[in-house]
Amino acid sequence: MLQTIARSILASAAIATIVATPAAQAGPLSRAGFVNVRHHAKAIRTDLRYATADNFTGKPLPGYCKPVAVTARPAARALAHAQRRLEKHALGLLVYDAYRPARATRAMVRWAETTGHQWVLDQGYIARRSNHNRGAAIDLTLVRLSDGKPRDMGTPYDTFSTKAHTANASGAALRNRLTLKRAMEPFGFRNYRNEWWHYDFPKANGPARDIPLGC
Repeated sequence: MLQTIARSILASAAIATIVATPAAQAGPLSRAGFVNVRHHAKAIRTDLRYATADNFTGKPLPGYCKPVAVTARPAARALAHAQRRLEKHALGLLVYDAYRPARATRAMVRWAETTGHQWVLDQGYIARRSNHNRGAAIDLTLVRLSDGKPRDMGTPYDTFSTKAHTANASGAALRNRLTLKRAMEPFGFRNYRNEWWHYDFPKANGPARDIPLGC
């Protein structure tokens, strides 16, 4: 009898622990209101360049310990709508960057100031304060839905040149840039005209954060 009661107590305690776990162990990103960009649309692809050496600085940026793409929850829901619209045309989204820890933005600024690239700050290609730090911006491109192959956008990601200005293209590249724009803007995203890949999400009003990714 005592053993039965003991088992009952232990079972009840286990159930209570399971119920409490999500709130008790929610990570700092979740508590800040961020969610994985694929939470509402699993078909979205990611290629987090700043978690690798494959970016303009030549090394992973601080705060990117794992290639995790998160953004403010409303932005993630809007991104899923854009993905589903593109899927009707056999296209999809590939995310290069979403929420960016503030320390990574500071590292970008230091890189520009110490490598003779002050001009990228002056011309607005790197911001000292970024909407990425608030989970309110996203860098992305178009891909073919079937195999994830990126579409021709005219320049690579993070090209600091007038050639990357959204309207400064022709032919297939311009068509693809405008296709991405038409998919994103109806759901609250706004393109930064100097970078075809950058979209702000003004409805995400949170503060800048410096929560590392997977560290």
